[in-house]
Amino acid sequence: MNARVFISTTSQGLMRVECRGNGQWHTELVLAGQSVQCLAADPLNSNIVYAGTRSSGVLKSEDRGETWQAAGLSGTVVKSLAVSPLEPGVIYAGTKPPGIFVSHNRGQDWTELDRFHKMRRWFWFTPAEAGAPYVQALALSPTDPNVIVAGIEYGAVLRSADAGKTWQGHQRRALRDCHSLTFHAAKGSWVYEGGGSGRGAAFSQDAGITWTQPKGLDRHYGWACAADPVRPEVWYVSAAPLFVFPHFNKYPIGHFDGYAHACIFRATGGAGWQKLGGGLPQPLDYMPYALLTDSAAPGHLYAGLSNGDVWFSAHYGDSWQLLPFNLTQIHRSLIMLS
Repeated sequence: MNARVFISTTSQGLMRVECRGNGQWHTELVLAGQSVQCLAADPLNSNIVYAGTRSSGVLKSEDRGETWQAAGLSGTVVKSLAVSPLEPGVIYAGTKPPGIFVSHNRGQDWTELDRFHKMRRWFWFTPAEAGAPYVQALALSPTDPNVIVAGIEYGAVLRSADAGKTWQGHQRRALRDCHSLTFHAAKGSWVYEGGGSGRGAAFSQDAGITWTQPKGLDRHYGWACAADPVRPEVWYVSAAPLFVFPHFNKYPIGHFDGYAHACIFRATGGAGWQKLGGGLPQPLDYMPYALLTDSAAPGHLYAGLSNGDVWFSAHYGDSWQLLPFNLTQIHRSLIMLS
């Protein structure tokens, strides 16, 4: 049985931590000096991990993140990755400027989805990286290999029903400032979004065609989202205020370590949002850039903070404990291998 592994992006490369047989956590820096933008694990092979970089394209590990090799798109800024849960070896890569590429052989060859370019609009713009937009999030259906949802920061949430050959424009009521997208692990009709516009979070129950923004968040700069693997109506989002007096800055307050004023929220069906405590600091001084659930463990939730702390709840976020390691940073991607 494989040991549990966490891998996070940092400003200096990747931090990898593994819980070994003696119960001790071993931490190491890998890909030192690489500007890694995103991570994705292969849901069909727990040994394979992909990393998107600013200058080296896609990198691949076949030993759970210990060693890495080139996997195509060199020279391309890769901002998001998604690995098919249905088709072995199929990977999608979202880029800056906005584009999407697909590989059908684990990164040996890539093809650009040309029709995606026609969807770009003049107002797509992000203050995060000198104004140039990019594909911040990609999500693949767990039940239909043709359904893809892509999010632009800042611009739109787009949908394809034919594996990227054609695209539908921005889906009404989805968040245009998209930060994260995820399908439910098993229910292909459920999709979730965290973002910096609208009410901060949105969900779809028809595979991304129509969207709802639930009311009730007391801060609207949403980032990470996740859903319980058994109960799709139970889902989570991390959110911070845009600004907090007297800290008025160019960027939202959630990106400033030490005073992010962030919280984690849970929605349960139609019951609205509940702010989660149970041991979590209130509010969190560091933004939860990652929320992870475990397909083998309903009710389990992990929250990765920008300072490298990882908190764990075994009870749907009702109670929490700080895990005994630190990843130095989570900037801004975290994956878990088990």
